[in-house]
Parts: sequence; C-alpha cells; structure tokens
Amino acid sequence: MPIDHLDSAQLPTPSALLRAFTETDHPGRHRVLDAANGLARCHDRRRLLLETTGNVEARTRCVDDIDNDRTALIARIDHWVATHIEHREGASLHTETLGAVIDRMAAKWVAAQQALAAQTQTTPRQRERVTHLQWCRLAELTDGYRDLITDVTEHRRRLPVW
Repeated sequence: MPIDHLDSAQLPTPSALLRAFTETDHPGRHRVLDAANGLARCHDRRRLLLETTGNVEARTRCVDDIDNDRTALIARIDHWVATHIEHREGASLHTETLGAVIDRMAAKWVAAQQALAAQTQTTPRQRERVTHLQWCRLAELTDGYRDLITDVTEHRRRLPVW
C-alpha cells in the first residue's frame, strides 16, 4: 500500500496528492506531485479566464495555451508511470492514464475550492448545496484514486502506457 512518505518510485497517496494541489513549489518533491500542482494551477487559471469578459478570440487562445500546458503535465505523469511502475501482464487494464485521473481530480479540487469561496447572488441554502455537491464529487474521485493505486500496487490492475 502506498504511504504518505514517498520515495521517487512510489505512487503518491490521496492525501499527498490533495496537499500538492495547494502547496507551492517544494524542492525535491515527487515529480507526480509537482505535475499535480501544475494541473491545479492550470485549472484555476482556466476558470478565472473563462469568468472574464472581453476579447473572445484572445481568451480562446489563452485557454488553448493552458490546455496545452495541461497536456504536457499529464504526459509528464504518464511518462513517470511508464518508467517507475511495474506493469504486470494479465492484470486488468485501467481505462485512463494516471495523468488523466489526476487532471480530473485537480479540476474538481478547483471547483470545490471555488464553491467554498463563491459570493454569488444565490441563497445560502443554494450555495451550501453546490458546495456539498462539489466536495462529494472530489471525495468520490479521491476514493477512486485510492482504490486505483492500491490495485496497481498489489498488481491487480495496470495503468495504460502510451
């Protein structure tokens, strides 16, 4: 089972991953956690950009640039998996790469944080429902990530490698 104190060849735990979404640069941090932090920053920049008004063409170019950055970070995670994780033949193949899973978690982390900070014109009850929904979805993704890394570590499942 993965542990919270990582060496460079272990899969990050869910708690380490969630912390990585908020922590700034950490010298010597696990490469997957560095990429996860970058993904969360990309999703936050993308959210802020989409909330602004102005030149649609310029915003579209900026969103494309952010998505290109996300693609590179996802590829960095997937490259780490390809070089550090044993791929046992016969184990069930997961449907998406670890980079794609972490990207979805980063997006949901940003949405959950935004729901907490939202100062919209809705009622407190409506804000509470939205916030609860976002955090429940993040919790579900986190549980799924925990199950995935446990299965990979115990050779019951393997991750796709491109």
